[in-house]
Amino acid sequence: MRRKIGVDERRARLGIRHRLAGEHRAATPEEAADSLVALHATDPATVHLAVAARLGRPAVAEVERALYDDRTLLRLLGMRRTMFVVPRELAPAVQVGCAADIARKQRRLLLAHLGTAGLPAGTDLDGWLREVEDSTVHALAARGSAGAQQLAEDEPRLRTQLLMAEGKAYESQPYLTNRVLFQLAVDGRIVRGRPRGSWLSTRYEWSATRDWLGGELAEWSPEAARAELARCWLRAFGPAPVSDLRWWSGWTGGQVKKALADVGPAEVDLDGEPGVVLPDDLEPVAAPRPWVALLPALDPTPMGWAGRDWFLGEHRAALFDRTGNIGPAVWSDGRIIGGWAQRPDGEVVVRLLEDVGTETAAAARAAAERLGGWLGGVRVVPRFRTPLEKELAGP
Repeated sequence: MRRKIGVDERRARLGIRHRLAGEHRAATPEEAADSLVALHATDPATVHLAVAARLGRPAVAEVERALYDDRTLLRLLGMRRTMFVVPRELAPAVQVGCAADIARKQRRLLLAHLGTAGLPAGTDLDGWLREVEDSTVHALAARGSAGAQQLAEDEPRLRTQLLMAEGKAYESQPYLTNRVLFQLAVDGRIVRGRPRGSWLSTRYEWSATRDWLGGELAEWSPEAARAELARCWLRAFGPAPVSDLRWWSGWTGGQVKKALADVGPAEVDLDGEPGVVLPDDLEPVAAPRPWVALLPALDPTPMGWAGRDWFLGEHRAALFDRTGNIGPAVWSDGRIIGGWAQRPDGEVVVRLLEDVGTETAAAARAAAERLGGWLGGVRVVPRFRTPLEKELAGP
């Protein structure tokens, strides 16, 4: 008979394993990232706010230490063609298990677009592109770190213009530079380093991967990489339906099936829905002490599952945008109870979307006050705005 794991236990596991319950907070940014497999990094602020919600003594400097000094966390493209910050030891699995498939598709697309660049007839486009890529990596290694404009000065072919949407109202002629840098990054040859500006900046210095890490990423087979990622995801997000893993990873059905066959999970009953969990993770998990947390937009906890009703309830319309991105949310004991935003004057405000009692409401307001104090006047506006966040933030 399958072990039954209900909503209450899933919420208890979430609070403990995602480092949100007070007595289970992480000690370091690395520990926080490892607990979630990876930190969502499409919006740079999410990385810092997600870690801050899980550390006893959060500090921007600690995250920057892990990212740029010790380099124990690495920013790279991975699951679902999304930017993540991952523990260094897991980066090779993400690269081989997810990024490599993306890289092949992007190279085919780039070569098709390169055909619009007006290169001499008969040009071997693949050979030409690889020559430009090698030259760019060589220039980057010579500089140590550089931005796109500097690299285009060293390799003028990066200023080759593509012709996009010819004849249409939105026709454009972008330079090749960013496309080549994206390709090199998703191939694992270069990495994003320090941002140019504050911790909210989206403009990064690039470095050759070998120089940044002191060596190449370790080699994995695709099958072993996907099995390791599936194992890590189950440790952080299990038990869950298989469909959640497929959504989170961006893999095909066949890749998911093979990865799970290699892991050998146990099947469980999630209130009538089939789910899977690691075979050594079937023991009951008791609820931690009550907790409240303010999680940022695109936090890795809600973005770890495709099926969210068991923690989201009826709040989807207020807290998600039209493309499925979650905004800032207030959590209590493993479920979402409201949203939060930061006003232009820096004040963090919350709105609870259900009656949770005076004690929990007070804890949410106290958490908002602490977060506002921690931000210290820095204004964070989510990259993807959601209805409640926009309403609370005001003009």
